[in-house]
Amino acid sequence: MSTNENALFGAVDVLLEQVAQNDLPVPAERKRLREAAGLSQAQIATALGTRREAVGNWETGRFEPRPPKRAAYARLLEGLAARVPVSAADTSAVSSERCLGATKAMAKKTTMSAVTLDPRFEHGPLAVIACEGRQVSAYCVGGVVVDVPVKTIPALVDWTLTEARLGQARLHHDGRDSDPILVLTASAAERFGLPVALSEEEWHAGRLSSEHRVVRQIDRAGLRVGQRGFGPWAHVYRDAEGSRRGCVQLCVLPWTALDAREWDERDDPQLPTMHPADLAQYLGLYAARVMPPRGSIATTGLELMTALRPPTRARRNPATGEWDRAVNDDAITARYAVVPCEVPDEHPVLKGVFARHHLRTAAEMLVEEPYDWCRPLTDAECSNPYLVVVGVNMSVAAAAKGLTVGLNGPTRLTDNPAFDPGLPGSWLVDLSHVDLSRVRVNGRTVEACRLPSPFTPTGERPTGPAWYATPTVHYAIELGFDVAPIEAYVRTRAGRYLDSWSERLRDAYMETMADMGVTTDLRGEEFLEAMARRKDVDPTMALLETAIKATANGAIGKLRQRSQEQVPYYEPYPALDRVNWRPDIRAAVLAGQRIGLHRKLMRTAAAVGLYPVAIGTDAIIYPSLGPSPLDVLPQTPEGKPVPGGFRLGVSPGMVKHQGTQTVLWAEQQFEERGGVFNLCNLIETADPAAERG
Repeated sequence: MSTNENALFGAVDVLLEQVAQNDLPVPAERKRLREAAGLSQAQIATALGTRREAVGNWETGRFEPRPPKRAAYARLLEGLAARVPVSAADTSAVSSERCLGATKAMAKKTTMSAVTLDPRFEHGPLAVIACEGRQVSAYCVGGVVVDVPVKTIPALVDWTLTEARLGQARLHHDGRDSDPILVLTASAAERFGLPVALSEEEWHAGRLSSEHRVVRQIDRAGLRVGQRGFGPWAHVYRDAEGSRRGCVQLCVLPWTALDAREWDERDDPQLPTMHPADLAQYLGLYAARVMPPRGSIATTGLELMTALRPPTRARRNPATGEWDRAVNDDAITARYAVVPCEVPDEHPVLKGVFARHHLRTAAEMLVEEPYDWCRPLTDAECSNPYLVVVGVNMSVAAAAKGLTVGLNGPTRLTDNPAFDPGLPGSWLVDLSHVDLSRVRVNGRTVEACRLPSPFTPTGERPTGPAWYATPTVHYAIELGFDVAPIEAYVRTRAGRYLDSWSERLRDAYMETMADMGVTTDLRGEEFLEAMARRKDVDPTMALLETAIKATANGAIGKLRQRSQEQVPYYEPYPALDRVNWRPDIRAAVLAGQRIGLHRKLMRTAAAVGLYPVAIGTDAIIYPSLGPSPLDVLPQTPEGKPVPGGFRLGVSPGMVKHQGTQTVLWAEQQFEERGGVFNLCNLIETADPAAERG
């Protein structure tokens, strides 16, 4: 073939590939063509250089192939279609996959096993709205595709409330059903008159201008927009009918409503390119296992607390016989006064107390954070070839389980009050006398210089009085030391407010991990192998795992949400209006997480003399003779984990392999960076081969 012919054929192939991007048969037809030709999914996967599971996902509509495989797959299907006759039954089956109204397409077993639909909400909690040409479609969970016969946002809201049958049943009998959610893709946003991108002014305001055509349409239709306006997550209301709420949440994707830093893989975000059916499946699974999204993933996690612990309940008034509202004793029911030591620097209560740039001391500010600690390796530790990182599964959610937190406002205790572990709150106490070298665990002492202090996030020993949450002070007593508080702010009404929240996230995490083949019965090498391949087993479940973990961490962080420069220093900001803006609860959870970690560090050190060299939140680095956690985590002579120490496993509170590097690499980091850094933030790979090479 001549050079000119090669160039021409190459140009034609480029055109064919471009055309093929949007020229694939519907999923059911893809499967029919393959089966009619007598080919297996494995054969097609081998020809296209992909996995068999990927071909299966293409045939169910779960995922769409991406270039360059998409063009090759389209060419294969075109060739099969020319060779395989189509019967009347085949034509009927393919054409019935999508029609006017609500039609059930081929539902994936994974989705339907996880989603149990309420008869009132036949099409699930949400729909992804997409536009192809003049056709607007709503992609729902379970493979349902619904035609959307409206052209404006007000008409879309009305259609959703009257015909779409979207929503989700309440999580608690005293709560309320979830509002239907419409996720608008870029094509749908443009079709309904919304800009594909907000202007700079609108972006900073977080909402469309009140003069925008769509906002005026909503106003003329007698609808109302939520207090924060028409932003990435817009709430559009109509007048309630009796006790029936009339609200639709609109999630505008092109306005980064689903931030890839929370809902997606940060290094390779998929949401912008995910097919609407796949996105509906992903968000539908999240809604079923956690709750329907309410905004950012942190906001959703915070809303989950309220959904599981509603502040009020219906009660029949014995005097009148009428129904009214009563508070729930196990919930947070009101905003209370704040405590100066518990609030962030910009809080209005500190205005006039400290200068604008004053750095509050430990005696002026409660600092309960996860560990960020690192130390140089000893000569003996440098003789090990590897550094192995293990990470605690769902550490924040696990720490919240069983924790007693305050449910009412603070009471100040002065004049050296006696410590009461049953009173959650903040205590000003001097713990500088706690000497870990005097502590014996199971009859053995530990080398205190190789362990962080349990009382500070930096691991440094306290130097004087400081504010601590109740779990931290209680741990000092557990270690055998006396405590003498100077003063305190405590809550006299307390309960295990976060138990149901922690349990729901735990169940969501465990079910998602099981869908990827990581189950509680796996031990040792089997568990490590299952964890290593889980993301290839089911990419959607891998995204869901990330979202669930971010929900737990983000919600706890949002209990003490800062102003984010929304307003000038010392001015009130919106987060302070929430009843669950509770920095004392956040402090208690993080204190519990850090203390729980230290307790296991102590027991591990006492049992086998194994000490960490760095800790970053829930990741611990140990020197090791081998590259696997099995080479480093101690076991009893019977081959079981050391009691009270770290255990490999999928359950929250157990640990997984998070990475491995060489000691040589660590020494180079210390030399180059001067020692002021944390190794945990640098170890990103579980394969030390590159360093060995």
